Amino acid sequence: MNDSLPSTPSYAALLKSIKERIQTAQVRAAVAVNQELVLLYWGIGREILSRQAQEGWGKNVIPRLSRDLASEFPEMKGLSPRNLGYMKAFAEAWPDEPILQQPAAKLPWFHNCIILDRIKNQAERLWYIQAAIEHGWSRNVLVVQIEAGLYRRQGKAITNFTKALPAPQSDLAQQLLKDPYNFDFLMLSKDADEREVETGLVAHIQKFLLELGTGFAFVGRQYPLAIAGDDYRLDLLFYHLKLRCFVVIDLKTGPFQPEYAGKMNFYLAAVDDMLKHPSDNPTIGLILCKGKRELVVEYALRNLTTPMGIAEFRHLEKLPAELMGSLPSIEEIEAELGSSSADGE
Repeated sequence: MNDSLPSTPSYAALLKSIKERIQTAQVRAAVAVNQELVLLYWGIGREILSRQAQEGWGKNVIPRLSRDLASEFPEMKGLSPRNLGYMKAFAEAWPDEPILQQPAAKLPWFHNCIILDRIKNQAERLWYIQAAIEHGWSRNVLVVQIEAGLYRRQGKAITNFTKALPAPQSDLAQQLLKDPYNFDFLMLSKDADEREVETGLVAHIQKFLLELGTGFAFVGRQYPLAIAGDDYRLDLLFYHLKLRCFVVIDLKTGPFQPEYAGKMNFYLAAVDDMLKHPSDNPTIGLILCKGKRELVVEYALRNLTTPMGIAEFRHLEKLPAELMGSLPSIEEIEAELGSSSADGE
């Protein structure tokens, strides 16, 4: 046997392989532990519900149960009255264990608690659970998506995808587009033009990508296309990793007009010809407007064969300068709050 040290590339490859095995095992163990914990909590909640129904116990049983369990298992966390209440609510929301084991048990416990707290409709709860699992949302991202009403907006853009794209891709593309898009992270005047909106979106690119959804990779703004001796520019250009295609976004600060679809059709043809790789799928267009009339949009898209969607976008508006001057400053508000606190002592 050769006792000399292994060659650097060979040893590095061995170390990398073992590290990947350990990391994979750690992830699987963490997922398994989480599933067991969620199922344990569900079982505790179901037992509480059952006993309360049989014995006629009121809500006071939960604080007592919390004290007794904490005394018996002092090293175990999660036995507070509040968490026992969540366990009961969880079992009430998901009475069927086989259904529970598929989606909810794959989600961390506090994700489940957020969904229980903020959503009452069962179908909507299930949708957020599945979306959080699919996209790996953190708790904060989950809260943001719930507060932004993603469930009610996802897949609602008016498109021609069913005619312009093959079935598997058309369904996925439809689900990726929203209506309306929520750009509340922008603070713009009522009369802001397209370039101001575009600049704001790029300046907040992380929040913009979060609102667009998973899989969008930013390619550029005012992306240049030289066509027949003339220069054209795309407002925003993205590539979608799952759809395997470019996505062109055109921003309009007024209501949708039919000629916008013709311009987008021109852009899509050019991108397909100049940028699209042979293995890429057809480029998709998204026109974002401040308003739209559905019948006008439907007529504009009816005979087009290039895939595009039309949706509205919203943003926060700055107050006019004359009103801003009449509002108290932050310092004045803090001073007023301070004096109020002193008076109340």
